Amino acid sequence: PPTDPIGCPTAQAVAGATSLQELQLAIQGCLACPLGPGRLKFVFGEGDPLARLMFVGEGPGRDEDLQGRPFVGKAGELLDKMIGAIGLKREDVYIGNIVKCRPPDNRTPTPEEARACLGYLHRQIELIRPTVIVTLGATPLRELVGVSEGITRVRGQWKRVVVGNREIPVMPTFHPAYVLRQYTQDVRRAVWEDLKAAKEWVDKAQEG
Repeated sequence: PPTDPIGCPTAQAVAGATSLQELQLAIQGCLACPLGPGRLKFVFGEGDPLARLMFVGEGPGRDEDLQGRPFVGKAGELLDKMIGAIGLKREDVYIGNIVKCRPPDNRTPTPEEARACLGYLHRQIELIRPTVIVTLGATPLRELVGVSEGITRVRGQWKRVVVGNREIPVMPTFHPAYVLRQYTQDVRRAVWEDLKAAKEWVDKAQEG
């Protein structure tokens, strides 16, 4: 890995970023893991910088790598519908990923790749201060929350993650790509229940 602060952003540069824009400028040249040199575009994440609800996926796919935006392919279209079903728009939430560069052939990021990128996601979470995080699929549940049980077993059960000095409730649910592959009434109902629970938590927190 490179040792310069552009190819390998320092922990101080990440911690010192006081806005998402500053953070993006600090890390968008990152080559700290093997995914960096292979990317077309760095996919930082997007949405409301003060979002109450944050979604975390695995990593960019082909469409995301081309456009530099998270969840813009078929799975992204479904995610937009899922967000719409709970009365919100894409721009009302924040959407990010465990890794910010596309793994070859859309494979799962290795633990090393996830670790190299996780500090960036932690800083995003610290700056956004979401009320609830929804993890999409097994990878963010494992890498962000530290839960390695199968997503089928764990989805719909509240978890917790501590980022900075805050404990944040986490709702694990299926990845939209899985929903597209298993487009059954049961799977769609499960995701709807999970997102509804996450939205109810956000609404209660705002009332309180």
